[in-house]
Amino acid sequence: MGTISVLLVDDHPVVRQGLRALLETSHEITVAGEAGDGREAVEQVRQKKPSVVVMDLSLPILNGIDATREIVTQFPDTRVLMLSTYSHDESVTRAIQAGAAGYVLKQTATNELVEAIRNINRGGRFFSPAIARRLQNRFPQGLEPGRRPKETRSLTTRETEVLQLIADGFSNKEIGSELGISVKTVEKHRQQVMNKLGIHETAGLTRYAMGLNPELAKNSPS
Repeated sequence: MGTISVLLVDDHPVVRQGLRALLETSHEITVAGEAGDGREAVEQVRQKKPSVVVMDLSLPILNGIDATREIVTQFPDTRVLMLSTYSHDESVTRAIQAGAAGYVLKQTATNELVEAIRNINRGGRFFSPAIARRLQNRFPQGLEPGRRPKETRSLTTRETEVLQLIADGFSNKEIGSELGISVKTVEKHRQQVMNKLGIHETAGLTRYAMGLNPELAKNSPS
């Protein structure tokens, strides 16, 4: 069996250095490259075709969730392992929905990361034990990678994109610019999302979106 090629994605160089040092203690793993943001990660996967991407959740330019979604869609042979300090159920669920094969907490990475990479490279899944227990309680039937929660499955691709950008803190104008559509069209999509989710006020949609993005919620005034 050949070595497992890994791409490290984190916006802090010192974190990447620490991860590289940790992984290089295993003869099974080769660090194929590094990226400091989600967009660079997608491009590095395109160029280097790593077996596994170790992906930080909070990244500039393109966040870890969106980068994961792009990678698993465009490069199905590459597996993504999310690595984060956040253990919120919403963060873990969104990572799985995006296609991540596992989720490891940075706090326990020293003991778990090498094993996690081995497992998902073999086609399995790996979650830090505390997360695995909560997932079992919350989704006793299992939640497969790429599967969205029931309430969002009726959304179109464009409506899902709009909801994701709301979750990322974008204004209507910024969403329009990002997606290449008018503000009026953004407002129409927002209303359709609210109707499908059974949300009757803009503030309610914002709260729902913040629940999808714990970083946004953490920085929001209470």
